[in-house]
Amino acid sequence: MSKLSLSFACWNYDRVQGLVDGTIQPEGIELNFLKLPVEETFFRMMRHQEFDVSEMSLSSYLIARDRGFPKFTAIPVFPSRSFRHSGIYVNVNSGIKEPKDLIGKRVGIPEYQVTASVFIRGMLQHEYDVHPSDLLWFSGGQEKPGRIEKIKLSLPPEIKIQPIDPHKTLNQMLEEGEIDALVCPRAPSCFVKGSPNVKRLFDDHATVEQEYFRKTGIFPIMHLVAIKDEILEKNPWVAQNLYKAFAQAKNDVYESFNQNVALNVMLPWLSAEVQRTKKVLGDDFWPYGLEKNRITLNAMVNYSFEQGLIKSKPQIEDLFAKSTLEEFTI
Repeated sequence: MSKLSLSFACWNYDRVQGLVDGTIQPEGIELNFLKLPVEETFFRMMRHQEFDVSEMSLSSYLIARDRGFPKFTAIPVFPSRSFRHSGIYVNVNSGIKEPKDLIGKRVGIPEYQVTASVFIRGMLQHEYDVHPSDLLWFSGGQEKPGRIEKIKLSLPPEIKIQPIDPHKTLNQMLEEGEIDALVCPRAPSCFVKGSPNVKRLFDDHATVEQEYFRKTGIFPIMHLVAIKDEILEKNPWVAQNLYKAFAQAKNDVYESFNQNVALNVMLPWLSAEVQRTKKVLGDDFWPYGLEKNRITLNAMVNYSFEQGLIKSKPQIEDLFAKSTLEEFTI
């Protein structure tokens, strides 16, 4: 019997590499891998459902399900996750020294509903008592003019947000002081190039993020994997088979970290960093599956509801293909 051919759009992460190079082959499935920038993948999947299997923004997925129009269902595989204290950049002349100083300031954001932004707003509200309504939001392209929201939003009236000049970028406005801060998942080029006008709000963000995890148990999930419903309706076995393959690919990366004879990553102290990470996050520090991620997923649902992005809070179990909610053992 021939294998089911499925297109798969995703960035080229180490944890999917086994699926990309064919080392790992999902049972009964042949994947056609499309390496695309995440912003392009999300836009094309949300607007046109172009791919059979796709990396997908967690925030966009929650909003789509809340509105009842998704044509795809997720499996609890999370190719991208990141602590986001590092994602707040400030102009050094803005007077912003600590989170409370953001109140009343002009804050840029590429899209209000971006997952990283949702987690950052949730973190600011619950850890520092800085609410989304306390800030003046400006949305638009970070590095190129003209970016718009992928999903039309209906935000609470207390949220003050306006688009920037369509000929300007948030990066330019931050460096020149037209906005006081920028919240974004991708470091602005002015910061990367070492502009003296821009710095991170949290200088030692790694230490702050580790303390945040110890306190909350939250390791923010950015992206999940979604499968078109028409595929699952005809082939319900696809969800579990893909889940197993993704899990194996991730576990192979764990194993590669133990190969110290010849480092496959250009980090001379990789082994030490892995041990430091395990000390904070545990041995399975990039977990898949629902139960190991329930705290983080619940936080994201709560933040999305509080911020007016979704109108009702779903049960976490309802977000994923039923066959992936339990794992079998032999």
